[in-house]
Amino acid sequence: MKIPQAFLTAAVLMSSLSYAATPNTYQVTGEVTDVKDDKITVTKGKEKFEIARTADVQATGGELKPGAKVTVEYTMTAKTITVKGGAKDDAKAAAKPAAPKK
Repeated sequence: MKIPQAFLTAAVLMSSLSYAATPNTYQVTGEVTDVKDDKITVTKGKEKFEIARTADVQATGGELKPGAKVTVEYTMTAKTITVKGGAKDDAKAAAKPAAPKK
């Protein structure tokens, strides 16, 4: 039984689109300074990373407690987005003549 080429092409396209929509994964390695059920705080140098976590994210390789050295993989998720300015403001700025140079 042959699979129609159009179906195969559509399947490949859909899989590549879903892959492209995945957010980047980041990681931080440092010392645990605080552990709660819903977040972990990791200090790397002078920076502190507060990273949210769910109950299904479990630590492997040892006990997760303050003072432990860990590597945390995470993604960034937007909570809100507020647009400042916008197309109307850009159009006004483009229409306004430049001030004469002195």
